[in-house]
Amino acid sequence: RSFQLDLEKDCFLKDGVPFRYISGSIHYARVPRPAWRDRLLKMYMSGLSAVQVYIAWNYHEPLPGVYDFAGNRDVEAFLDLTAELGLLVILRPGPYICAEWEMGWLNFGWGGCGSQAELPSVSPDYLAAVDSWLHVLLPKIKPRLYQYGGNIISVQVENEYGSYYACDYGYLRHLLAAFRALLGSEVLLFTTDDTRAEHLRCGTLQGLYATVDFGPGSNVTEAFGAQRQVEPKGPLVNSEYYTGWLDYWGEAHASTRSARVAQGLEDMLKLGARFSGVSHRYMFHGGTNFAYWSGADFKDQYKPVTTSYDYDAPLSEAGDPTEKLFAIRTVISKFQPLPVGPMPSATAKYAYGWVALQKYADLLDVLDVLCTSGPIHSQFPLTFEAIKQVHGFVVYRTQLPQDVPEPAMLGAPPHTICDRGYVMLQKEYQGTLERDGQTALRVTGRTGDTLDVLLENMGRISFGANISDFKGLLGNLSLDSSPLSNWLIYPLAIDTAVQQGWPHGALPKSSSRSRAGPAFYTGTFETPGIAWDTFVKFPDWGKGQLWINGFNLGRYWPRRGPQQTLFVPGSVLHVGRPNNITVLELEGAP
Repeated sequence: RSFQLDLEKDCFLKDGVPFRYISGSIHYARVPRPAWRDRLLKMYMSGLSAVQVYIAWNYHEPLPGVYDFAGNRDVEAFLDLTAELGLLVILRPGPYICAEWEMGWLNFGWGGCGSQAELPSVSPDYLAAVDSWLHVLLPKIKPRLYQYGGNIISVQVENEYGSYYACDYGYLRHLLAAFRALLGSEVLLFTTDDTRAEHLRCGTLQGLYATVDFGPGSNVTEAFGAQRQVEPKGPLVNSEYYTGWLDYWGEAHASTRSARVAQGLEDMLKLGARFSGVSHRYMFHGGTNFAYWSGADFKDQYKPVTTSYDYDAPLSEAGDPTEKLFAIRTVISKFQPLPVGPMPSATAKYAYGWVALQKYADLLDVLDVLCTSGPIHSQFPLTFEAIKQVHGFVVYRTQLPQDVPEPAMLGAPPHTICDRGYVMLQKEYQGTLERDGQTALRVTGRTGDTLDVLLENMGRISFGANISDFKGLLGNLSLDSSPLSNWLIYPLAIDTAVQQGWPHGALPKSSSRSRAGPAFYTGTFETPGIAWDTFVKFPDWGKGQLWINGFNLGRYWPRRGPQQTLFVPGSVLHVGRPNNITVLELEGAP
């Protein structure tokens, strides 16, 4: 068994025979494990011969030296399922992946983060962390390589590294040596970059086959011409042909016409018919950024990604075949036979109806439950990273140092609020401070009044030079230009509490009947003997987080949009007993 390059015939060789694959992306971390088979089968029946799979480092190593490959994180089970269904795999293990994923790759606990330094590609701390991770991950991959009887035909090293400002060949050489040592000399290793000459110059290295990525709007001949500048011989490969695009909170829903995607694919396959080119669709199925896993971009300003990663992909967020899928399938049928049999149908959905929620407690009234270790005392604010809070929320508490009878400006310097700060004075909600938005508001009060600011991490930047994206209060808040000090900092473990059944079964303990400000709401509903997929809508709610039966379904924000509903996989629902809903509304319930 072998999978290799034939530079004379400009093609791949699989077991010595010229070979071309058509592939599509799926991220197992964005798909509930019970749905893996359904999504992969639909990809196979679409005519794909391979799937492309990212592995997110921080999904499996949430804290330094703490590894998790269980349940939905069981990447070995996912890879084995692809083999069972007859799909080849192009693996993209990073260590950096981008993918609009929270931070895009590493856990934040390596040595460089504490000082808010840039993430240096060749710092000893970073390379040690990379090496430790690869020594855990790659031995799981090696037995599944095609050469050893598995279905992984190629492995990407790094990801679009040419776009990163460092342009550090020493780093790429270090990775190449590590991948070769741990995977062997026969596996095909490759890189992916966009078609700009400077990015291909910095992102490629001898010993790694260079591929490119581009979308339907590109001139196919010119784009592959860019690949030919760095790889004069070998197959033409588009490693990311964009079937759609991601959504950002507060912007219009992104979409790409099916006909345009299909025509671009046909153009590539026609060109590839002469040069043994291959094409890969990113994404074929996007899925969902459950919990806190949605990342962010920085394009003149901070742009957080929505919970939905639907991507306007051929398979919808819920895994349903779309018009785009059938258009792509028709194109593929012109170049190779399709699998025999019908395309699996859309998954069954059920409308469970309205659910009545009641206010359980204001967030500030349950800090003893959400921060059992008690607050951290600090003269000045500390970042999430400094207090080892990975995701979610942190409360920063201090007291007014003097009477404020007339409205005074409570404000933060630029780039200090990361990413949203919900301000309470004497437990009364005052308003919200926001990164790249409102950074000051007026307050009045008395000496000793308690000032609380709940900071929300909306997702770390996963691409570009601003990738060192620290969270929390990154500097001092001031009151009419006088810095506030003597802070109590509460890192909140909300998910831990909710997964243990809180607050269901407990009596409401709110000290306020107000609907404004951060508060928890609870309710239950029952399924009529079935547990099918559904969606939750939040008419007139503000912004917050939703859990059903302890599973964190992600952020909702209908006021900002464009996303208006959250996808609920049927696998998280109970049959025959109540389903518990927990909502953390941050600004105000209807």
